[in-house]
Amino acid sequence: MKRTIWMAIGVLLLLGTNLASAQSLGEVARSARKGKPQQNAASHHYDNDNLPTNEHLSVVGPAPADNSNGANQSADSTAQKAVQATKDADKKAAADDRQRAADVMKDKIDAQKKNIESLNHELDLIQREYRLRAVAMYSDAGNRLRNSAQWDKEEVDFKKQLEEKQKAVDAAKLELENLQEQARKSGVRERE
Repeated sequence: MKRTIWMAIGVLLLLGTNLASAQSLGEVARSARKGKPQQNAASHHYDNDNLPTNEHLSVVGPAPADNSNGANQSADSTAQKAVQATKDADKKAAADDRQRAADVMKDKIDAQKKNIESLNHELDLIQREYRLRAVAMYSDAGNRLRNSAQWDKEEVDFKKQLEEKQKAVDAAKLELENLQEQARKSGVRERE
């Protein structure tokens, strides 16, 4: 047991002396770099040793302006402010015009939707009336035999009315689609 303790102490002493005499990794790298031949001047290598610390490497953007023309700059700035104010006023007027045009377009679309609703309502009423008269006619066999010529004439009239109303509804829907397309092209959003 004594022998292993003395051996462990000896190994530790040897390791300690090796560590005390060893160079740091940074010192080894610097000495290797000094021994290396210099590269050509066209390719410059930046590292922490030769990086400038008191100046900037690059500047992005325009060079700083001269402040020697203070009076000219103040006159230019007031002129620029006046130009900017007129541009802002023009933009506001254009925005107001666009808003008015959008409101007019939305009102037209809403009016057309109401027109379609009323035409659909009238078409629905005519269809209901036709169905009621058809049920009344066909439910009584005697009435069907006595008034068949009159019924045929009334049926043609009802079908003609239905066809006319359906054409009016289709035309109104087509006009609504055209209005919506115009609104979309001009950048107007529909009301929710």
